[in-house]
Amino acid sequence: MSSVTFVGEHLFWGNLGHAAVVVSFISSILATISYFFAEKNPLDQSWAKLAKATFHLHSLAVLTIIGALFKIIYSHYFEYHYAWQHSSRDLPVHFMISCFWEGQEGSFLLWIFWQMVIGQILLRSAKDWLNPVMAVVMLSQVALTSMLLGVKIFSYKLGSSPFELLRNVMANAPIFKSADYLSKVKDGNGLNPLLQNYWMVIHPPTLFFGFATTVVPFAYAIAAFWRKDFTKWLKPALPWALISAMVLGAGIIMGGFWAYESLSFGGYWAWDPVENASLVPWLILIAGVHVLIIHKSTGNSYIVGVILIITTFLMVLYATFLTRSGILGNSSVHSFTDLGMSGQLLVFLLVFVLMSIAMFIWRWKDMPRSAKDEEIYTREFWMFIGSLVLVISSFQVTLTTSIPVFNKLFGANMAPPADVIGHYNKWQMPMAIIIGILTGVAHMLKYKKNSNEGLKKMGIQAAIALVISIGLFFVFDLKNFFFIGLLFAGVFSILANTILLLPFLRGKIKLAGASVAHIGFGVLLIGVLVSSANKQVISINNTGEAINPEFNNKENVENIYLERGKPNNMGDYIITYVKDSQFWVNTYYQVNYKKLDADGNVDYEFNLYPNGQINPKFGLVANPDTKHYWGHDVFTYVSSVPSQKGEAKFINEKTSQVKPGDTIYTNNGYAILQGINTNSDGENVDVNNFKVLLGAELKVYTLDKVYDAMPLYGVENNSATSYDAFVEEAKLKFRFTGVNPEDKSITIVSSEKDNSGDFIIMKAIEFPMINFVWAGTIIMIVGFFLSIIKRVGDL
Repeated sequence: MSSVTFVGEHLFWGNLGHAAVVVSFISSILATISYFFAEKNPLDQSWAKLAKATFHLHSLAVLTIIGALFKIIYSHYFEYHYAWQHSSRDLPVHFMISCFWEGQEGSFLLWIFWQMVIGQILLRSAKDWLNPVMAVVMLSQVALTSMLLGVKIFSYKLGSSPFELLRNVMANAPIFKSADYLSKVKDGNGLNPLLQNYWMVIHPPTLFFGFATTVVPFAYAIAAFWRKDFTKWLKPALPWALISAMVLGAGIIMGGFWAYESLSFGGYWAWDPVENASLVPWLILIAGVHVLIIHKSTGNSYIVGVILIITTFLMVLYATFLTRSGILGNSSVHSFTDLGMSGQLLVFLLVFVLMSIAMFIWRWKDMPRSAKDEEIYTREFWMFIGSLVLVISSFQVTLTTSIPVFNKLFGANMAPPADVIGHYNKWQMPMAIIIGILTGVAHMLKYKKNSNEGLKKMGIQAAIALVISIGLFFVFDLKNFFFIGLLFAGVFSILANTILLLPFLRGKIKLAGASVAHIGFGVLLIGVLVSSANKQVISINNTGEAINPEFNNKENVENIYLERGKPNNMGDYIITYVKDSQFWVNTYYQVNYKKLDADGNVDYEFNLYPNGQINPKFGLVANPDTKHYWGHDVFTYVSSVPSQKGEAKFINEKTSQVKPGDTIYTNNGYAILQGINTNSDGENVDVNNFKVLLGAELKVYTLDKVYDAMPLYGVENNSATSYDAFVEEAKLKFRFTGVNPEDKSITIVSSEKDNSGDFIIMKAIEFPMINFVWAGTIIMIVGFFLSIIKRVGDL
């Protein structure tokens, strides 16, 4: 193989990328060491200068890696395994961007990029804390850049390079015995169809930016141990913690948007292990932020706050290990395949765990303690209880998600819950109720001491919220009385925080961030409850027959068979599969909905276009389409389509001799000949080829619509040619086959499209009040943003 000179390879970009990876790794090590000694020897400025120079070199190297990899993907250099594995020639540019982070190497590179950007920001904002904080950040960069090295040290491979050549990865394949193998590699493997969605262009960068920001509060906490300064670090660290909470929360909800719009499980959150892996750090971070705010206001709970801030970053690393080591196996649709880096990922995690434990033990005696226990009728007490509930919530999620880890470590054979959603909801719903109530209670109380008057106001608001909740229970037609608790938590949170918010609307809106975020959480609780509890499958198969032998009983009941052009009753709707159309690799299926009123008349109508593709690797990959109303969504996706579509077949052929004004009857409608056009210039027909070109002007009538059709008849040198007219919506074809000059009639052959093999099987779900889910999350993010502005202003 080595003696072969390969033709057409673009080795420059791969060599440039490889070199940049090595430079980024070495420069991150030098920057870590330099920042360490710059902190240890503050009077020696040479270390600080070297640290800054090596970090800038590292930044340049990271940008070079990104540029080289994108050039390879964009230019379809399939001699590189990463480009071949994750892209193809037919991808639009925005999906080529998604290819960048579909693989492990690209997503690590995205994380590296964001930490580099954060480092550049810290260079200008960290001030006195720059050296110790950047030493920790760059240590994280050392670990991350090592993931891209792809070099062998003895028998161990360190990292996986995105610049590996295809012929080296598949060295034994016969194709690589040929010097011009690239002439046979016509296209790449392509992007996973599930990721071919615009949310996947913005969701991963947002989520990884959230992951990357968690290193900053962690670095400040480690720097505080290092300097034995347990007060000054809080002011610059809190804005970063809030940024992490806002961005990570936004990334998580973008994943929910993607799941809702791209996946066919019918929802936005499925408690998938990878979803949980991003949720847990966010929950712990929210708890940590609240405890640190308690400490700033009262001087209490410092140790707990630091533990939670440190644990947030460690849980991000644990999530990385879970999703990239291959340990989850088939338990998640999101996890990456194992590239043989599980040991390296584990070392990455253990380095930071051991460093945190060592720092904690080192400064244990020096850390500030609470002067006294919090009184029960104070804000800090109930904020702490709320934070504790968030920690318990995250612990339960982590415990269940880690079942594959326990099986691997202890040789056990524990099975995950059969009903995953039911299992998590059973545990998380009571905790959501407690959190919702406490967002109102804690925020209404004052720090350290409260009067009876304040407690009385709280009791009145709770009573009002309870009355409203009972009313909403019947308005939303809920069946389980336990849901009153969740409704009460949401309503009380909204009511209490709205009352607290009102004074801030007079010009101090920046101080209202916490109230706004808590209102958002209350709205979210109500949206999650109503959209989940009242979610209704409306595509019920009432025939009593199985519509697909591959479906289970539940699927056969909850899906409806639609033959093209044939109206079907579906609850309060009449639906019709109208037609399909091709765009790129997807087939879009037009389904017309007619909503009936109480009298059975059509109230309004709309069209949905669920799409899918028959993928050789994944089978039918369906993407839903949704009609949004303020009070509900109609969610539709195809669950089965014909595996192949041959050429259209037409049946019931009928020959008619007609004159202008005559009628042609068919099973799908009727047509009236309006006249004969002697000056026809039909589309896609070269009129210069014919001595005579006639057009039969037809009006085609169906039950509710009228269409125009004009089949053509051309004559040249005693030879006649017919051009069909096809009315797609009516499934009718007309052919003009002859002229009878004696009685001035013409011959029209009509036929109907055979729809027996043209169908879809479809599922439709109504989600009531789901807009409360999206509105609640947006309001929460706005609240975080206002809090960030306030904390940055306090610097």
